[in-house]
Amino acid sequence: MKRSDLSNLNIRLKSLAIFRALLDDPVISALCGFLDCVESAPAEQAVSRYASFLSRLYCCGSDSLAEHIQKITADSENAFIRLVGSGKTPSPEMTACLNEELNILQSVADLTPQTLRQGLDWDGFLPAFPPVQLDIPSYYRARIRDIGKLGYGIYAQYRMFFLNPKGVIVPVRHPDSVTLASLVDYRREQQIILDNTQALLDGKPAANILLTGDAGTGKSSTVKAVVNELYGKGLRILEVRKEQLHQIPEILDALNTNPLKFILFIDDLSFQRDDDNFSALKAILEGSVSAKSQNVVIYATSNRRHLVKESFSDREGDDIHRNDTMQEIISLSERFGIQITFQRPDKKTYLDIVHHLARERGLTLSSEELDAGAERFVLGRGGRSARAASQYVDSLTASAKGPKQSE
Repeated sequence: MKRSDLSNLNIRLKSLAIFRALLDDPVISALCGFLDCVESAPAEQAVSRYASFLSRLYCCGSDSLAEHIQKITADSENAFIRLVGSGKTPSPEMTACLNEELNILQSVADLTPQTLRQGLDWDGFLPAFPPVQLDIPSYYRARIRDIGKLGYGIYAQYRMFFLNPKGVIVPVRHPDSVTLASLVDYRREQQIILDNTQALLDGKPAANILLTGDAGTGKSSTVKAVVNELYGKGLRILEVRKEQLHQIPEILDALNTNPLKFILFIDDLSFQRDDDNFSALKAILEGSVSAKSQNVVIYATSNRRHLVKESFSDREGDDIHRNDTMQEIISLSERFGIQITFQRPDKKTYLDIVHHLARERGLTLSSEELDAGAERFVLGRGGRSARAASQYVDSLTASAKGPKQSE
């Protein structure tokens, strides 16, 4: 490739329209900076720009230019992919533009250190990167065909998200990796959640779910484990705090045209009687979120069956007033299509959980020692729970009676 060819590639890169945001990528930006000066800049400046380009490529966690181009192309949240994701068909003109731009990006992915060196008047050492042959257009078209499972943008890169204080959806970069296989007992409860979530993924009517029960019984872990189980089928989760409930209509508008399926997750939900968020959630559930947004359901956990903290004053007044008050409190829970109760484990189940976790950690204590220690551990801790079992095993792992040392 001649210097003029490199300059021509630079011009083609800068003509990107659908993938124009890629020009802000640090590697692409640095590459364009190098290509800007290959024909006329002094060798010292060109070498510096080349080194800057390689430095940014290395800092991205890979030394392969082709792999980097493939990743940022696949993750691009552009006008074409949003149109396809919403179920619409792009115009022939837009499709032709996409095809041409994919060819441009393929040309960039095909660059080698030897090709780029031809634009330099320099015989000294230069850092390099390994040439890798990838078919960028074919890879991208395959992702378009499977967009309902793979998604695009940040939703293609991550599975769990939260709403920050400014109302922006932000990915959880290191999500909880809990699996259903690692959760002991509660198989019936897990299956109900799995079946309902699978219905959502299949485009069938899916219900909002309220998970209630004692603290530490694994309600939140079960929801996250279901997401980890079904992530590959197009499921994502967005955690919303109680004080953010009024933002759910805006969230639904943002997710409504997304090809993926979402769980809006509200953890540890409870209200004071005069809490404005009570009315907000009631209105959302009354409007049947799953009916209005075919790709979103609400899963909430609570240690309270009726969600609203009830005081004796709520029971005061005449019979009609008291009945109206209690019915309104109860009605919020009943607006969830499915309600699941996670009971506190009995002694046998609690010890089963302890033994399961101990085996996973490689602990060497005898069954008698484990059982006796587990029972002592929960004294004064409010009773047996899956969380208590995990905390007990954590304490053993950190102690001198920890896991076996590998030979």
